[in-house]
Amino acid sequence: MTLEQFLAFAIVTGMMALFVWGRLRYDVVAGLALLAAVAVGVVPFDAAFNGFGDDIVIIVGSALLVSAAVARSGIIEALLYPLAPNITSTRAQLVLLVTTVTVLSAFVKNIGALAMMLPVAFQMAKRSKTSPSVFLMPMAFGSLLGGLSTLIGTSPNIIVSRLRAEITGAPFAMFDFAPVGIGLAAVGIAFLAVAYRLVPLDRRGAQTLGEAMDIHDYLTEGRVRAGSAIAGKSMADVRKSAGTEVTVTAIVRDGQQTSPLPDLIMRENDIVLLQGQPAALQQAVARAGLELVGEDRSTRSDKASEEIGVVEAVIGPGSLLIDQAVGHLALHARFNVNLLAVSRSDQRFADRLRDIQLRAGDIIVLQGSLAAMPALLRDLGCLPLAAREIMLGNVRRGVIPIAVLAGAMLLAGTGLVPVGLAFFGAALLVVLFGSLSLREAYATVEWPLLVMLGALIPVSESIRTTGGADLIATGLSNLAHSLPPYGALALIMIAAMALTPFLNNAATVLVMAPIAASFAGRLGFQSDAFLMAVAVGAACDFLTPIGHQCNTLVMGPGGYRFSDYARLGAPLSLLVIGLGVPLILMTWPLTR
Repeated sequence: MTLEQFLAFAIVTGMMALFVWGRLRYDVVAGLALLAAVAVGVVPFDAAFNGFGDDIVIIVGSALLVSAAVARSGIIEALLYPLAPNITSTRAQLVLLVTTVTVLSAFVKNIGALAMMLPVAFQMAKRSKTSPSVFLMPMAFGSLLGGLSTLIGTSPNIIVSRLRAEITGAPFAMFDFAPVGIGLAAVGIAFLAVAYRLVPLDRRGAQTLGEAMDIHDYLTEGRVRAGSAIAGKSMADVRKSAGTEVTVTAIVRDGQQTSPLPDLIMRENDIVLLQGQPAALQQAVARAGLELVGEDRSTRSDKASEEIGVVEAVIGPGSLLIDQAVGHLALHARFNVNLLAVSRSDQRFADRLRDIQLRAGDIIVLQGSLAAMPALLRDLGCLPLAAREIMLGNVRRGVIPIAVLAGAMLLAGTGLVPVGLAFFGAALLVVLFGSLSLREAYATVEWPLLVMLGALIPVSESIRTTGGADLIATGLSNLAHSLPPYGALALIMIAAMALTPFLNNAATVLVMAPIAASFAGRLGFQSDAFLMAVAVGAACDFLTPIGHQCNTLVMGPGGYRFSDYARLGAPLSLLVIGLGVPLILMTWPLTR
């Protein structure tokens, strides 16, 4: 081993150790690895930032943006709306959800496909009185399987395609992954439809997305009307009527806020400040005969047939509501919507609702046209948490990102336009057509992921340019010399699958793909099959909640424990290895 090889291995080993340690974010770790590689000379000064101009960074960033436009269009919910009420058995619901997520993940980034289907899963779970944990882990695994089928379905496919272009002069095409990916996805869906019972069914996940975010008590205000049940009653009677789950925090009379003393007699037009869970508040307001202060009876939709309802939403980090007092926002005058209640984690409000200054992360209850609510929430910079029924987006507007995505895939798949240019153009078009605002577009792109990719490309290249990949490949070929070809291919897939829980899948491919190509050369085989094995292994982390963000996303709402993933994921991993290796060999022969 030469000094350069030793230094390259030391940097990659240290980088992996920092990834496992988890105290530094992955983009920071990648940046440190790049600086170290430049400092010791394994990456030349003039090549340090070549990774940031690589096509892979453009493709991944553009795919993220187009995926977000598809996810926010509401067209998926619209397509499922006629089916969902008629599917009542747990197995049928699971098959519908997993199949939908799997198919979507072939064309939309898998985390986006999973996120857009979570509200549908919660609605189905509530309708069938089933724990959401039955659906969520199989959906996460289905999203990982679906991403295997196309070039843009998952980051490992994009990275492997680029590395193949460097090795052979031609990248993988858009649907080169389909024969292997579709076969694994189809068998995976069938397996999950039967084996979902391996997931502990007694896990108590959150029943709504709002509960999954640990929403605490809401503050709302009710006015005592003429004829209210509590008019003329003492505060002690009011508290008894409200129940133990609702707290009366203050009374406002003639513009003055006073403490709710037990002997205080309620009068008409008194305002009662109430704090509690939404269901308990609703019951307390109804029993007392109060009128919600934030509710404006003049709220109307443009169409008489549209329903007025309430939606819970979280204030996003870029929302225009941040640092604004509720009373100064004039939401009804500006947006024809009423703000009825506010919740903030670990805080009880002492101020009136109109005087509360909103913060990022606050949960609000808005009343307005349910049809107009999705667009309104996007304009306000808020994310919906729960609604009374499956929320439908604007289907006409939703067709635009679908058409743009289809056009990009057609151009890239036929080879008329390079993949990077096709998806960069698609990303620009969805912004120009208004499917995403510029602010939403920049907020959608996962910049830490792009920074990590740009920084790691030169670092991973150092393993190859110093001869380190050949060194490892020699060791693996010595280990595999007695194995049949399918055993050698399985060895690479298992190695990639084992690394992914400690790195993320993109980093695993950047490290493993050059090694796999060199390994194939040492054995006298074509590299295509081994690159495919790396892509499949890196994309299929079913054993932990930390190897892929899809697994992490469902952990809290599903109420899962760390060990729950292996119960369903271990047999699925064995299935992927057992079926994936022969599918790769049939599609990509080892010799010409």
